[in-house]
Amino acid sequence: MHHTAILFLEFGAIVLALGILGALALRVGISPIPLYLIAGLAFGTGGVLPLATSDDFVGVGAELGVVLLLLTLGLEYNADELVTSLTGNVRAGIVDLVLNAAPGAICALLLGWGPVAAVAMAGVTYATSSGITAKVLSDLGWIGNRETPTVLSLLVFEDLTMAVYLPILTTILAGVGLASGAVAVGVALLTVSVVLVVALKFGRFIEAFVSSPNNEVLLLKVVGLALLVAGLAQQLNVSAAVGAFLVGIALSGELAEDAQALLAPLRDLFAAVFFVFFGLQTDPAKILPVAGLAALLALVSMITKLLTGAYAARRAGIGKAGQARAGIALIPRGEFNIVIAGLAVGAGAHPDLGALAAAYVLILAAFGPLAAKLVQPLITSIAKRS
Repeated sequence: MHHTAILFLEFGAIVLALGILGALALRVGISPIPLYLIAGLAFGTGGVLPLATSDDFVGVGAELGVVLLLLTLGLEYNADELVTSLTGNVRAGIVDLVLNAAPGAICALLLGWGPVAAVAMAGVTYATSSGITAKVLSDLGWIGNRETPTVLSLLVFEDLTMAVYLPILTTILAGVGLASGAVAVGVALLTVSVVLVVALKFGRFIEAFVSSPNNEVLLLKVVGLALLVAGLAQQLNVSAAVGAFLVGIALSGELAEDAQALLAPLRDLFAAVFFVFFGLQTDPAKILPVAGLAALLALVSMITKLLTGAYAARRAGIGKAGQARAGIALIPRGEFNIVIAGLAVGAGAHPDLGALAAAYVLILAAFGPLAAKLVQPLITSIAKRS
């Protein structure tokens, strides 16, 4: 059969399956994310019906999903709000780093995997999934809540920390000299600084360039600019998600609202593909032997993220209900964590690291959105009593 025909058949089956699972999730009243992840496991290596042709195509779609999720999230806020929130939450960001990097590093050291694996596992347990959290905030209608800017500032702080961490990690894994590592970190920091300055100081010029009375032209300009900046950021060892988020921040007012409306269907399609691709990368057979340890590590990480969210929200003067929502929104792990584990395993770190990271991330990627949905009535009752 022709290669393109197989690709269409496989990708069409995936999208149709996602539609059916999404309808089921709506009927049951839960987030569709866990079901999308299960679909990925079914279509992936070791699953019931492994893909033969379209896995690379789905991978590109998954990357687009993360970019579009963070782009639309950035459109909700302006540059002044970002700066105010970031500067006011530096202390919370440091607490987040210490509390959530420690479990992974300690776990690796206790298992006898060595310091290099400990540095990698620290990154695996530290970073929240920006893509999944963005989807949770959108699905549950939490975007407009008082605690959401605090959550977003922590996500941005984490992504900026990753801009420094990833060059350091790759330097350690490659065993290259200190000078080369310092250059890589410097380039990453310079890239983030340039993008931030452009977003903050020249946002009105970007809006003038992007603006168009025609919806088709507006959509093409916004998506094209977001992908261009995301690609540049990724090339310079900075998260593509950070680049897309800052493009959204640079746009404001009526233009941002129009862009959001146009992007919503595109975002939802590729966001669903992202969650499937995440499952595709995981072999179910490798998860079972480390499932118990992964569950224990996930439980510790849930507690540390809840403490992080509560601390950050309390410092911002937000009530108990908002503190609980902030902590729950930070639980999911996802794209960054898998990338970090993949780098470590590819460089010859401990062979069990990849399986443990995959099981750990799968638990939190599935449980985070489900927990947010299940505890929402309890949080609402807390808010009424406050």
